[in-house]
Parts: sequence; structure tokens; C-alpha cells
Amino acid sequence: MVTNTMSKLVSILIPLYNAEQWFWETMESALSQTWPNKEIIIVDDGSTDNSLKIARQYESKSVKVITQENQGAAAARNKAYEYAQGDYIQWLDADDLLAPDKIEKQMAVAEEDEPRILLTSSWAKFYYRYKKAKFIPDNLWQDLEPADWLITKFNENVFMNPAVWLVSRELTDLAGPWDVRTAPDDDGEYIARVVVASKKVRFVQEARCYYRKSNPKSLSKDPSDKALQGILLSMRMSTGYLLSLEDSERTRAACLRVLQVGAGTFSRGRGDILKKADELAIELGGRLLPPVVDWKYAFAKKVLGQNLAKRTKMTSARVKQTIAWNWDKLLYNLSGKRT
Repeated sequence: MVTNTMSKLVSILIPLYNAEQWFWETMESALSQTWPNKEIIIVDDGSTDNSLKIARQYESKSVKVITQENQGAAAARNKAYEYAQGDYIQWLDADDLLAPDKIEKQMAVAEEDEPRILLTSSWAKFYYRYKKAKFIPDNLWQDLEPADWLITKFNENVFMNPAVWLVSRELTDLAGPWDVRTAPDDDGEYIARVVVASKKVRFVQEARCYYRKSNPKSLSKDPSDKALQGILLSMRMSTGYLLSLEDSERTRAACLRVLQVGAGTFSRGRGDILKKADELAIELGGRLLPPVVDWKYAFAKKVLGQNLAKRTKMTSARVKQTIAWNWDKLLYNLSGKRT
């Protein structure tokens, strides 16, 4: 049934933590939304830089700023939702951007659909100059049934960042709160849960958003054991959600595939974490295989040994991203425009 959604309120929810360099740009993209009926709720998660000071400058009747001690992005998102009044929820990280008509384009589709349709959008990665970002489609960029969306995500190791989603309040309530235990893959577990609660995932190609890539320095360290445990828990829960929709040969194969992709990451932590991942694979009817490595790494491992080869590989990846990062920053600064 077609309904008039022009009066629907959209809540843009932003978890904020030490993002002073980028936050103003994120806020401008939220304020510039052409959808007229919107509110913005910012939860500062114990920032130690000037993020909160910047956020306070935007406070108004339609922009709320809430503070809490540092608890992580998932807890900040849950706090923001407690204050949200919207009929639809737009999640937005504090360094990402929305195209001005992103919400409007999705709400035009929401007008045709019922609340349990999950709306997604096109998205692109960038460092500094978002207008130079390239939109590269993958197989999630289409309308899909919930099980098929998760199977595609697992099999092809693709994802959508939180800014792409526009979620009705009904669907948000059905899915439940963000799980703080699954960080740093809390968004992966959460969206899997939202997808399972939905009746269909509808892709709105004309709607666009921009995902800022991490500082290359973030590649310099192995994930902590706590982070690996969070990733494994996220995978266990996400694969369970898929099997709750359809327990079949193809869904179990997809679950095994996503565990196999994670095997290389798990092998960088305590041995018991990889063992638990393998136990989950056995529950699914398979086993984890040794991570597949490219010939360059295999050669370096043979010559240098595993530890030195791993550090060399990580350093190489970090150097490549640092060059791209700094080059984009230089052009950004030379342009004299923050675009």
C-alpha cells in the first residue's frame, strides 16, 4: 500500500569519538540532507580531543548532543537510539558522509514499501576528497531476499558500511540493540540481524554515501585477542542468523566460507581462538583449511621465516596505503577546497 511519507521523521544517529579532524564535514552532510523532516542525535563517547566542543557548536532544536564515558561505538549507537524519535533511522559514523539527497532518494522508495523492507544505497571509499571517490558495484548492489543477501556477503566477502542503511523504527525494534561484545565487527553482526528481521533488502542505486578509509597506521598492529574474540562471536552469531532462515547445503557452505576467510586473522591470535573457529566449522559440517597465501608471501616465508614475512607483508600494505593517503591529502590541501 502506498502511503504519504513526507511527514515521516528521520533520525540521523552519530556515535562520536576523537573525530575532530572530520566531524564538521560529517555534520554538514547530515544538515544538508534535502529530506526536510529530520533530527540529528550525537553521542560523544568520551572523546579526549575537541570533538565534543565541535559538536556543541551544532546544538539546536533539531540537533541533540549527549555525552557518556567511553564505552565503544556500539554503546554510543544504542544511547543515540534511546533518544531518537524518528520513524526511520539513518546510522552515520563521525567521519563518513551522505550525499545531500541520500535520505530523500531512499524515502521515495520507502513510500512504496512496508516498514520491514531494509533500504540500502550505493557507496564509495575515499581518503580526503570524497568527490573523487569511485562507486564500484558488487553483488550486494541489488534487491535480494534476506537469505540471499547474507549468502552473497559470506561467499564473496563483501560488506556495506553503516551509512548505506535506512531502517524503519519497526525493523530497528525487531532487530534489537547493537551488541557491544562483537566489536570490532559489531556492524557485521548487527546488520545480519537486521537483514534476518526484514522481509526483503531493497537497493536504491540513486542514493549515495561515502566511507572514509582508515588511516594506514591502523594496519601496523595485529588485532588484540579481545578483538579476535569479538570477531569470532560476530561470525558465530551471524552464521546462526542465516541458518535460522534456511538450514541447507548452500547456507552451510556460505557459513564455512566466511569462517575460512577469517582463518588468517584468527591465526594471528591465541591458538584457542583459531581452535574455537575450527570447532564452529565442524558444527557446520566442515573443517578450516590452512589460510591460502599468495606466492610472494609464500616465498618470503620460506626465505625470511613466518614472523618476518608477516611483518614484511603488513609493512608493504601499509606503505602502499600511506602513499595513496598522503597523495590524496596533498591534492586536498592544494585545491583549497574541502571537497
